[in-house]
Amino acid sequence: MKKSINTSVTMLSVIGLDLADEKSDWAGLDEAGNVVRRERVRTTESDLRRVFGTLSPTRMAIEVGTHSAWVSRVLTSLGHDVVVANARRIALIHQNKRKNNRIDAELLARLARADKQLLFPVEHRPVETQADLAVLRSRDVLVRCRTNLVNHVRGMCKTFGIRLPKCSAEAFVVRASAFVPAELHRAINIVLEQITALTIKIKTLDKSVTSMITKHPAARIVTQITGVGELTALAYVLTIEDPHRIVRSRSAGAYFGLVPGSDDSGETHQQRRITKEGDRFCRRLLVCAAHYILGPFGIDSDLRRHGQAIAARGGKNAKKRAVVAVARKLAVLMHRLWIHNDTYIPLYNAIKTAAAA
Repeated sequence: MKKSINTSVTMLSVIGLDLADEKSDWAGLDEAGNVVRRERVRTTESDLRRVFGTLSPTRMAIEVGTHSAWVSRVLTSLGHDVVVANARRIALIHQNKRKNNRIDAELLARLARADKQLLFPVEHRPVETQADLAVLRSRDVLVRCRTNLVNHVRGMCKTFGIRLPKCSAEAFVVRASAFVPAELHRAINIVLEQITALTIKIKTLDKSVTSMITKHPAARIVTQITGVGELTALAYVLTIEDPHRIVRSRSAGAYFGLVPGSDDSGETHQQRRITKEGDRFCRRLLVCAAHYILGPFGIDSDLRRHGQAIAARGGKNAKKRAVVAVARKLAVLMHRLWIHNDTYIPLYNAIKTAAAA
């Protein structure tokens, strides 16, 4: 008597895998689009290799998220064609009123079967780039924690009628200690100790950031721009990773969500606020750099003049719009300098216009 063959394994043409922290659901479709397998697998490397390592190379769709980077590397090493979907841009998934893991897995599979471009594929960074970017994000978390603690101390002292002097976060503990009321010593001193410890750790990470510049020469190119420090330059270069990923430099603003959204329907053309798509961390750093360029210490440059011209028009939120506009133009300029390995000329457009006159 012949043994029955499990044809469900050989018939799989596409798989949708909905990732979760502990157990992930997956659905497999055959050539006709019928669901032939539904299973649940633990979200561990060993279990993923055990389950999907036995399958023939298949197109697999997963959602971008916390686990997607390492999972995509594991599945790719097994020979599968992995598509990492940007689910935020797929209304069928993130706006589904019957949303659950089983349904999401099937929808991922069906979209990947029809056309993987419908998933708005995301390309993950290499491990080394991801690790370097993690250093920048860790520093950012520590800085924000220190800022919260500093604000806490200022707020507590203010309730006792004491206004602490303005100073940098690095000098805060030394400057503030002399002004803290005796009644608050028990509550505040322990917080000041934490601020000191965080400052030491931040300085350690700052050294790592400085040494990282040698690994990424492109970051040194964009630091030519006054207002773009090592942190912003590295975050920009590591986030994009491959400058040719952005076809035209003028699209760099859209890559970081710094362009206005639009709502076109029939004869109605309405401009919305900026999309805020892309990497939030790098977008915030670009905006901070734009604040510096437009601030009292910014040098005269095309970027500064561009922002000042927008602010001079007046209107609602004119200064905020100017900052966003400079951040957008800054992202474009940084990409152009990077891809052409150019030298930064602050008044390039002004000189060009004067020469043409």
